[in-house]
Amino acid sequence: MSNPQLASLDDALAQILAQARAPGRVETVALADALGRILAEDQTVPCDVPPSDNSAVDGYAVRQADVRGEAIPVSARYPAGEATRPLAPGTAARIFTGSEIPAGADSVVMQERVEVTEAGIVVHAEVTEGQNIRRRGQDLTVGERALAAGTRIRPQEMGLLASMGIARVPVFERLKVAVLSTGDELVDPGTALAPGQIYNSNRYTLIGMLTQAGCQVVLTETLRDQREATRETLLRVAESSDLVITSGGVSVGEEDHVRAVLEESGTLSLWRMAIKPGKPLAFGSIGSTPVLGLPGNPVSVLVTFLVVGMPYIRKCQGRLRTSPVGERVAAGFSIDTPSFRREFVRARKETGDSGLSLAAFSNQSSGVMSSACWAEGLAVVPEDTKVSPGDLLTYYSFSELLN
Repeated sequence: MSNPQLASLDDALAQILAQARAPGRVETVALADALGRILAEDQTVPCDVPPSDNSAVDGYAVRQADVRGEAIPVSARYPAGEATRPLAPGTAARIFTGSEIPAGADSVVMQERVEVTEAGIVVHAEVTEGQNIRRRGQDLTVGERALAAGTRIRPQEMGLLASMGIARVPVFERLKVAVLSTGDELVDPGTALAPGQIYNSNRYTLIGMLTQAGCQVVLTETLRDQREATRETLLRVAESSDLVITSGGVSVGEEDHVRAVLEESGTLSLWRMAIKPGKPLAFGSIGSTPVLGLPGNPVSVLVTFLVVGMPYIRKCQGRLRTSPVGERVAAGFSIDTPSFRREFVRARKETGDSGLSLAAFSNQSSGVMSSACWAEGLAVVPEDTKVSPGDLLTYYSFSELLN
């Protein structure tokens, strides 16, 4: 049974994504610095790749018609990178992987299939036209679109751009994000704890996730539990950020000031979602800067950022795809009491006697961060659903959720 006071995850995501701004600032970076950046423009092929027919193996370039079981004289030798001349009729050319195919040759015979004699080479294999030849434009043809705007550049995209001779690429500027932690009880790691204090773990979880997501963390601060201090800090950091992310301060307690400040000095367009963990989530703005208010519990921060924050960030970055795909995997655990909230279970894939299945961490409390280190992803349990071993669930790896 649903709770009308809580937004469903689907409705909340639709609402938040509708408010995401398209990226506007573009910069050009060296290809070596492009890893993880988002292409701002389509990349078209300036020249055929490869630029000419070349050999896929070390061997001999021949005319198929010249292979009759007799010795074929070797008339030339062409290392890779050396210009070739037309192949003399009735002869072969010694070539290597990557060597340009001489004009007139129509096949390459691997050196392992050749006997070298004083009279030339004797081919001990069937020869077919075009064998072991990588054709000009086999990978890319001049003028075609190789990569679309919105593509996140991985090592393979870097290699593809390099193969096209592109040394600098236009990318969207990194999203500038401010991270604010709330709570008088928070102290930085490395400081001795006084009674009632805890270490600020959420800051470092968010820094790690934002960095891996390709954002630029421009500021980190701790908000004390004071309404006016919270207001002043939010107004200040909003001026220099594309997005403000807070942890804590969005629930119903007397010391939860972030939500109240959004209502009083900005806008609050969403508050509380029907997900577990992570119900007390807020989204709004201060001035023209969006504010994503995450819960305070460590695992709730992790889950809500991955499930709600990352789709929003991807859209603001201009990426082609905003949502992860996931996979269907059989549950290796059971849930006997269904919840009206969609549940994200810390889990990992394991192989047992019955095959591949999802194992769930034994303690799913939102304060047990070690569960997220044991897990490799999140298994989704739909609303009002019991789970029995063998039931198929959607599973998202942490790697997919963050990339």
